[in-house]
Amino acid sequence: MKSVLITGAAGFLGSHLCDRFIKDGYRVIGMDNLITGSLKNIEHLFKLSQFEFYHHDVSKFIHIPGPLDYILHFASPASPIDYLKIPIQTLKVGSLGVHNCLGLAKAKGATILIASTSEVYGDPEVHPQTEDYWGHVNPVGPRGVYDEAKRFQEAITMAYHNFHGLSTRIVRIFNTYGPRMRLNDGRVLPAFIGQALRGEDLTIFGDGSQTRSFCYVDDLVEGIVRLLHSNCSDPINIGNPSEITIAQFAEEIIALTKTTQKVVFKDLPVDDPKQRRPDISKATALLNWTPKIDRKEGLERTYAYFKSCSKEELMATEHNNFDHYNMK
Repeated sequence: MKSVLITGAAGFLGSHLCDRFIKDGYRVIGMDNLITGSLKNIEHLFKLSQFEFYHHDVSKFIHIPGPLDYILHFASPASPIDYLKIPIQTLKVGSLGVHNCLGLAKAKGATILIASTSEVYGDPEVHPQTEDYWGHVNPVGPRGVYDEAKRFQEAITMAYHNFHGLSTRIVRIFNTYGPRMRLNDGRVLPAFIGQALRGEDLTIFGDGSQTRSFCYVDDLVEGIVRLLHSNCSDPINIGNPSEITIAQFAEEIIALTKTTQKVVFKDLPVDDPKQRRPDISKATALLNWTPKIDRKEGLERTYAYFKSCSKEELMATEHNNFDHYNMK
């Protein structure tokens, strides 16, 4: 039985990856400090003999006994609400954390896949975004702690690949959605659905003309698995190229939830990207991957999950783990 370490295992994407690798017959080792992740996402796995969990911060030294075939580094705050509250921890997990994971991969002879993001492109001047575009990023703006952490992750990963010959993969993840997202994480899709479920007006930041491209989580996981088992060491975009304006998306959410609230507009945050759409030509050619689940089906599945959330989850305004974390 091959083994895989998944950091950020209790998070949205990490928990779905745990499920996939368990299904594929792996021994899965999950690791998370639970600063933004939730044990609720993986509690169904605790009864399984092929799953174990380490409550640990990857920014500190990592020790995993025994052989290890793969490492997937998905530990990182991912939403603006999170990384603006914990900017130092965001930078640490993208520097010290990835360094520790790369060192462990080197010691174990494991293949490591690093979760990067479309945010490395910043507010792009090239559309759609291709992997050879270097980006338009403000390193000292409010989003810089996340954007530059991810850009550093890519740089040190390529350095380990080129200098040590380490087997590495880099996935650039575009907007992804699905069950287990937090309603209160500040990203547009859960924000809209949360507001609709609470009977609040839907808030659009800016004039609504900015665009996003949403990929359902099952499609993303399939792309990640294919990338891991490929020989592609260069960054690869994984996302759904179906693009929509935020204003149009708000109307889709209103139709889905059958709410009667109006849309209100507020100022656009600093450095918020105006356009976001992946060019997935490389993923299609090298991985034989394209997304299969359209936005209508994906939104219906996601809405069904959110409707099942407790009243406490629905009304929560921020993640309570921050209150119990060392904020140095």
